[in-house]
Amino acid sequence: MTVNDRNPLSTLKSRLGAACAAAALLIAAGGAEAADLNALIWCDHSDPALLQPFEAANNVKVNVKEFEGTGAGLAIVDQSQPGDWDVMVIDSIDVPRGVEKGLFEPLPEDKLPFADLFPEVKMDKSTIVDGKRYGITEKFGYNTIGFNKTKVDPADMQSLASLTSDKYKGKIAIYDYYLPVIGMAALAIGKKTADLTEADLPALKAELVKMKANAKLVGEVTASQTALATGEVDVLVGGGEWVTAGLAKENPALDFSIPKEGAVLWSQSLAMFKDSKNKDMALKFIQYILSPEGQARLATSSCYWGMPANKKAALTDEQKKILRFDEQPGFLARAQAYPAPNADLDKKMQDMWTEMLQAQ
Repeated sequence: MTVNDRNPLSTLKSRLGAACAAAALLIAAGGAEAADLNALIWCDHSDPALLQPFEAANNVKVNVKEFEGTGAGLAIVDQSQPGDWDVMVIDSIDVPRGVEKGLFEPLPEDKLPFADLFPEVKMDKSTIVDGKRYGITEKFGYNTIGFNKTKVDPADMQSLASLTSDKYKGKIAIYDYYLPVIGMAALAIGKKTADLTEADLPALKAELVKMKANAKLVGEVTASQTALATGEVDVLVGGGEWVTAGLAKENPALDFSIPKEGAVLWSQSLAMFKDSKNKDMALKFIQYILSPEGQARLATSSCYWGMPANKKAALTDEQKKILRFDEQPGFLARAQAYPAPNADLDKKMQDMWTEMLQAQ
């Protein structure tokens, strides 16, 4: 991963997206008619349960193409013709990159439910550029601690200190993605994720090495999630509702916590292309995704679950319980944004991560 691909779920999308893609209609925009809607999306949007109600209500075909990581999505746009795409899912923090490239159309705030969004995830610093709104947050969640509550003391999971405790030595898996886990290490030592500098690297490395010493494995999302689901480990560092919620029906013992020190917040947004040939339908699609019904379907997508940005999402009581919906105000108050290092610091963070992985 580079600084240009900060998406905390890119590996999840690439590994788990295949299951969604098999059931979805993944049609390249080049063969579509102008009346169709062409969307660059993450795998949670290719779920037929999400798309089919919109298609039926609007007599339109939604052609979707999945990608992983903002850089990959923008590369697809670079290889396309103006007007090939209508809407795009993008990390909220990366909306300015699309604006800088002249890709996006300002969104009509008066036609979207901004008043219904959790205030903390509107991401105004990223989604508003030069006074104009170019993205709207649709879904969010946390890189935090996932665990099996029948195997650990849930009270211990309320502190990041448990990750380096001898009590859980050999019972931990670490999600192998440097930025969110570095963010968690920063929170553990009392640093703010937004303020990290090169001077913090030695202390961060020391904390990461202690976590690694306690870990049974460090693996990409499928391997680390499987280890938690099968009982190979009892704790997953970097996991969250996007790991445990989708598995809750099969394994209700899995849960997640937002420790007292905090968690790392991820969020994804929808943007409209300025060269879209179907802007009216593009706006309708964004309105649908942000509607209470669309939000519930997106939040519980078969690819991965996550928190809906709209507080009025039409989730069932059971779904709200799994997502810990009523606890979100407290969770958000403790959450901090993804680390966003410049290119030089990002390179140093990647090197530090590699050194941690190689530590004995």
